[in-house]
Amino acid sequence: MTDDIAEVRAFSRFYTRVAGALDSHLLQSPFSLGEGRVIYEVATRQSTSAADLARVLSLDPGYLSRLLYKLVDAGIIALTPSLTDRRQNIIGLTKEGREAFLALDASSNTAVSSLIAPLGAGKQAALLAAMAKIRRLLGDETLPTLPVVIRPPRPGDIGHIVARQALVYAGEYGWDASYEGLAAEIAGQFLQQHDPAREFCLIAEHEGEVAGSVFLVDAHKGVSQLRLLYVEPAARGLGIGKSLVGECVTRARLMGYKRIKLWTQSILVPARRIYAAAGFELVREEAHRSFGQDLIGEYWELEL
Repeated sequence: MTDDIAEVRAFSRFYTRVAGALDSHLLQSPFSLGEGRVIYEVATRQSTSAADLARVLSLDPGYLSRLLYKLVDAGIIALTPSLTDRRQNIIGLTKEGREAFLALDASSNTAVSSLIAPLGAGKQAALLAAMAKIRRLLGDETLPTLPVVIRPPRPGDIGHIVARQALVYAGEYGWDASYEGLAAEIAGQFLQQHDPAREFCLIAEHEGEVAGSVFLVDAHKGVSQLRLLYVEPAARGLGIGKSLVGECVTRARLMGYKRIKLWTQSILVPARRIYAAAGFELVREEAHRSFGQDLIGEYWELEL
């Protein structure tokens, strides 16, 4: 935990330096960083009050009040009594304030453009994705909710999901490297031999990252087999497992299969719930020693 805290603080120090947050004036303007943020929020809102600004900016009301009256004295902000609440003032920009905002906005765009232009398209995309992920993880509710996309695998995806499954199951259930060997064998056989007309892999993507996957393969005689279903821990609760299994069932019917079978373990409770909800039935159980653990293997089937 100590190392995690140190890393977050190091990132904060680095980013405030890069963003110029330590400068006494923002973007060579007469305004401090705090004053610039107030100007931006007032400019981009149709109507706002001190209470609104304090909440949005997470600022102490007393400190915000001092910023506001400094900007009022500078002729940047005007305060108008609210018609609905005499305890509040409606905060707006003056003509000079609007001009100051436009100048700050243009300078900000120029500064950011200069910062990211040398990176090239690929690194720019990676940077923006990382920034969005940080905002989402820290609870920024202003970002739009992105849908889960179910798609075919791209080069590198299948190797990635083998590695991720091995790590996830090792961390959550203590499975050893023999599971990674089994997953690699199944995935390698699929890559080398699968029939695209009868077999497929589905990748669930969320916020630009692989969030889960599943395989459906031909088990012969009108039977298909669902294999290697998994969902990333950070993406659980989004209905990804349900969507992947449901898509497998739909496609299996269209391909003319009469039945889907699968093998899972009794400790994989979330997966078992998904199978049961999709109509699969538990047909057999068997104790075994695999992946360095004593397990109860379960065989489930769905008649199509």
